[in-house]
Amino acid sequence: MTPKYKRVLLKLSGESLMGSQQYGIDPEMLKVYAKQIKSLVALEIEVAIVIGGGNIYRGLQAEASGIERVQGDYMGMMATVINGMALQSALETAGIYTRLVTAIKMEQIAEPFIRRKAIRHLEKGRVVIFSAGTGSPYFTTDSAAALRANEIDAEVILKGTRVDGIYTADPEKDPTATKFTTLSFAKVISLGLSVMDMTAFTLCQENDIPIIVFDINDRGNLAKIVMGEAIGTLVEG
Repeated sequence: MTPKYKRVLLKLSGESLMGSQQYGIDPEMLKVYAKQIKSLVALEIEVAIVIGGGNIYRGLQAEASGIERVQGDYMGMMATVINGMALQSALETAGIYTRLVTAIKMEQIAEPFIRRKAIRHLEKGRVVIFSAGTGSPYFTTDSAAALRANEIDAEVILKGTRVDGIYTADPEKDPTATKFTTLSFAKVISLGLSVMDMTAFTLCQENDIPIIVFDINDRGNLAKIVMGEAIGTLVEG
C-alpha cells in the first residue's frame, strides 16, 4: 500500500516526554517516540516535528512566579530547545538522520530556521525538529506547529495527545463524553471545542491544512494514520 501522506508535521506536547514522572524527560518515552517516528521514515514519509516545553517550563506560568510574561515566554522557548535536543539524540541513536532547527539563533546547538533549507532536509529524508516556537512571545507551540506546517507545505498536522481524539467533553473527567471521528473547522468553533489555540486553528482553517488528533501513546497509531486508517479525530473542511 502507498502511504496517504508524503509530508507530515507531528506536534508533540512537552508533557508527553514526562512519562509517569511529574516533570522532566523520561528516557523510555524518548525511545518510544523515536521508534514510532522511525516507522514513518521507513515508509519514506517526510517528517517534521514541533515539540512543546511544558515538561520543563511554561511561559504562562511566568506571571504566577513573578516573572514578566515576555521573559517567561522566552524561557518556555528555551525549554522546547532542550526537548528538541533530547529527541534529536534519541532519533540519531535509532539511526535516523535528524536536523534540529531553532527560531532563535544558537549556532552551536541548532540551525537557524530557513524555509528552503528545512524543506531540502525533508526532501533528503532527514527528520526536522523545529524548536523555540515561533521565536516570538505570546505565541504557543501550537501556533508554531501551524506556522511551520504551512511554511513547509505539510499535508497534515498530526497532534499527539493523551486521549484518542476529540470528545464532547474531557473524557478523563466526564465518563459520558462521546468521541467525534470527523469534524469541520466551523463545527469545532461553534461547539467551543479545544483542539489548538485559536491562532493556530485559524491558520490551519484558512490554509486548508487538516488536523488529526490521536493518542500518541498507542504505539501503532502513527504508522496506521499515514497509511490512511481512520485513527483519532480528523478536522478538515
